[in-house]
Amino acid sequence: MAGGKETPRQKMIGMMYLVLTALLALQVQSAVILKFKFIDDSLMSVNDKTSNAADGTIKGIQAAVVKNNNQAADKAVLAKSEEIRQKTKETIAYLRDVRDKLVVAGGNPKGSTEYKDINAEDVVATTMIGSGDKKNGLGYPLKAKLNEYSDYIREFVPDAKQLALDGKDDVRVTTAKDQTTKEQKSKDFAQLNFESTPLAAALATLSQKETEVLKLEADALSAQAQKVGAKTIVFDKLGAFASAESQTVAAGTKYKAELFLTASASNIRPTMTYNGSPLSVGPDGHGKVEFTARPGAFDQAGNAKASWTGTIRLNQNGRDTTFKVVVPYTVTKPVMQIQSASVQALYYKCGNKLSVQVPALGAQYQPSFSASGASVIPGQKGEVTLVPNSREVTLNVSSGGNPIGSQTFKVRPIPNPTIKCYAGGSEANEKQGTPGLQIRSITLRAIPDPGFATFLPEDARYRVSRFTAVLARGKRPVIGPKVINGPQGDFSDMTSAYKEGDRLFIEVQGVQRMNFQNQTEDVNMTRTFNIPLQ
Repeated sequence: MAGGKETPRQKMIGMMYLVLTALLALQVQSAVILKFKFIDDSLMSVNDKTSNAADGTIKGIQAAVVKNNNQAADKAVLAKSEEIRQKTKETIAYLRDVRDKLVVAGGNPKGSTEYKDINAEDVVATTMIGSGDKKNGLGYPLKAKLNEYSDYIREFVPDAKQLALDGKDDVRVTTAKDQTTKEQKSKDFAQLNFESTPLAAALATLSQKETEVLKLEADALSAQAQKVGAKTIVFDKLGAFASAESQTVAAGTKYKAELFLTASASNIRPTMTYNGSPLSVGPDGHGKVEFTARPGAFDQAGNAKASWTGTIRLNQNGRDTTFKVVVPYTVTKPVMQIQSASVQALYYKCGNKLSVQVPALGAQYQPSFSASGASVIPGQKGEVTLVPNSREVTLNVSSGGNPIGSQTFKVRPIPNPTIKCYAGGSEANEKQGTPGLQIRSITLRAIPDPGFATFLPEDARYRVSRFTAVLARGKRPVIGPKVINGPQGDFSDMTSAYKEGDRLFIEVQGVQRMNFQNQTEDVNMTRTFNIPLQ
């Protein structure tokens, strides 16, 4: 464990651990076993408070980062601190899960704090070590999990020791003077901590491991907290600086930037201009620059160079000083990026969802859409659904009332589904025949085209709505035609009447498709089945 001055709480936990270790070396009686439960209850209470304190440490680091103006180095420290907290929570959750499994194995409800058998040594041994000599109990992956955590913490607390040790590696065992403790040297971690151990003692051991995890976390977070704000830079020179939201701006959209001094004082009241026009200066000493970018002489890449000039004038000790800065920027032609499941062609009368983005516009992108050859259903920002009603669709895109561009799409017809016939639970065989006893229940399934179903699953929902069936013997019908409304029918009468060599003739008379708006339409297609009966 990490060194350093310990808090009273940490000293108390250390003392409780010494008591726990001593008790585990004894053949304990029921009164002593009860003391284990008291220790376990106390440790769990302390652990919950320690965990809450760690959350408070994270909030303290966050506050320090904000106070130090969100410096990159401080934000990196905060990110690592949050990672430490997350790793710790995962490890504690793992320990709590092992605890729950041990409690349940003892015949107690999950989360119980009162146990049917507070001793239950056999349950502890089987659960934590394993049956026989298999060593397949929970204690072995627990050792790996604890040591994985301590190895991770060593990045922040270099002298952190492993949390789960075998007897030969545990100095409390190897340096012990009494023979009983020395005999534990040959045991592995699981045996050392859970062999011949009452349930109450085993739970106290898990609580202690949880305490050690939280102690390592506290040391790591303390080391992290000391790093925050260690490299605060003090600026002592004056100069003009302009900060733009983007050096590239699309024609027809607003260019935004801030013009300000690189250092300031409460008694300095600067005045600022943009291209000779006065700027409004806020209480923070920043001048707000905003204008609409105009199209220029675009090059082959669609870019046009431009610039604006800013000045800052201040009076210092009765002396005027003016700082000037020329800020270049680039005006670009807006470029649309269209994404969809099938952007090369749209499907007729289907809900073709498109995502239309113009990266150059950034937060200023406020799209609106219109189309020829299709109805338009707007969605969230940049999303639109086109429902084509002709062979070709042209989508028009604008932003803030300014035209951005158009895109033309071809429209493909909806492919008909494949109809399959199932007799009982198996697909009917039109070539080799189907056992007559299986035709008691006939189901017709409409299977959508795989490509269409992949692109537009909400439009690829089909069902057979109507079909007829005839049991035929030679050229003469025996039963039927029988009309079935829906995809499935009961043919028990034909099962009773058929003879080997008869045929079941099925004709599909209606297929329906449900579209993305849950509206149903008829599909113009037919299909017949001529199934020999065995």
